[in-house]
Amino acid sequence: MEAAGFMPGEAVLAGIRRDIEAYEAGRLSAYRQVRWRVPLFIAIVAAVVLAVAWGFNALADPYEQWVSTPHIFLYFFGAVAAIAAYFQAMRPANKARQSFRDRLLPVIFGFIEDVRYRHGWVPDSFDRLPRETVGSFNRQFFDDFVSGRYQGFPFELYEARLLEKAGKSSTTAFNGVIVALAAAAPFPGTLVATRRANAVAGFFRGLFGPRLEAVQSGVPALDAAYEFCTDNAGAAGPLVAGRLAKALQWLGEAWPDEPARIALCGNDIFLLLPQDRNFFELPGVSQPLDYDRDVKPIIADMAALLATAALVRQVGVRDEDAPA
Repeated sequence: MEAAGFMPGEAVLAGIRRDIEAYEAGRLSAYRQVRWRVPLFIAIVAAVVLAVAWGFNALADPYEQWVSTPHIFLYFFGAVAAIAAYFQAMRPANKARQSFRDRLLPVIFGFIEDVRYRHGWVPDSFDRLPRETVGSFNRQFFDDFVSGRYQGFPFELYEARLLEKAGKSSTTAFNGVIVALAAAAPFPGTLVATRRANAVAGFFRGLFGPRLEAVQSGVPALDAAYEFCTDNAGAAGPLVAGRLAKALQWLGEAWPDEPARIALCGNDIFLLLPQDRNFFELPGVSQPLDYDRDVKPIIADMAALLATAALVRQVGVRDEDAPA
């Protein structure tokens, strides 16, 4: 797929460049602020910790000055306060960057109909995602969210991080991009394709809704890498052995980092692409923004994601119903 066809025209591009110039003025101002705010805020915390620690010395044993139990607790809370102070000091930079993203992304995604962008938004489709696709989690975090219509079908695309936290440790159930889209043909039930290494998902499939049973594609490499689970084996069998198998093989070549996951549930299809990188991130406030280096790759990534979703959307279509 060539991303060139999705790039903005000259008139839109001129507006984007004007926005970048305006952002650059705000970026420089924010950068000048954080250059003095960060050391000042950290210094204030350090001074307070030092003063309190000095006071503790008056009550501590001579051999425990600076290292007594109260000192240790003080240093711990001081470190937490320093981290909080750093993020507070960085607020002007983060605010300037997010404000620009709010304005920029809907413009550069002009090839999407009814495009809408939000940050930290809980998607409506997330509650419909079969939990067998990601396994167990009790913490959820959402970053960028884009919705609209592409090639006539509605979609929601969002970055999500799902964690299972137990005590002081946590396990990542999923981290990457989720695309929820309207199926080209509804699937009568639920069909989930997850990586076989995800044993947690297999354990929890009996805890969410109707119990799912395993089916196989008949392709040794796929059956070794994936677990296919469904509550309608009769309808799932031809898909798993046909279009779904082909889609997963293609995804393995197009997105080789980690196996993609797919879920069919009634009129919904979910495509999950595990990724560590942030697709729509802009450089930090200390670095100038460049259209070719920083903005064009975002457009190309979105075009690739939606083109991939459009192909996966056809998984539920029977061969005899496919367009000629």
